[in-house]
Amino acid sequence: MQTMLLYLLIMAVVVAAVFAVVWFVFGRGEEVPPIDRGTTLTRLPRAGITGDHVRGLVFRQNLRGYSTAEVDWAMEKLARELDELRGVVLDLQARDSADAQAVRDDSDVLDAASPDVYPPRTDTT
Repeated sequence: MQTMLLYLLIMAVVVAAVFAVVWFVFGRGEEVPPIDRGTTLTRLPRAGITGDHVRGLVFRQNLRGYSTAEVDWAMEKLARELDELRGVVLDLQARDSADAQAVRDDSDVLDAASPDVYPPRTDTT
């Protein structure tokens, strides 16, 4: 009987010691208050979104999955960024083709004017 009581006493001391260590290491278990409705932790920069920004997105979870408002907002922001970048690419391609056409037109003008402006030389020596 004494062995059983001694065993229970040692177990109680061990449990109390483990509890004290866990309490000091992890704190008192204070709960963080919930964020206000309409506030989100999802963040993206105004411009210059990179792949790392997209990979780092975190959405608030609801009972049935992610918050649709946050996902819709992020998708709209990414769509606007893509549209803007595609517009820049199209502008640069149009400018490049216009420059190439201008160079072709200039070379055609020079080729057409060359025989008249510079007649072939004939050496009489």
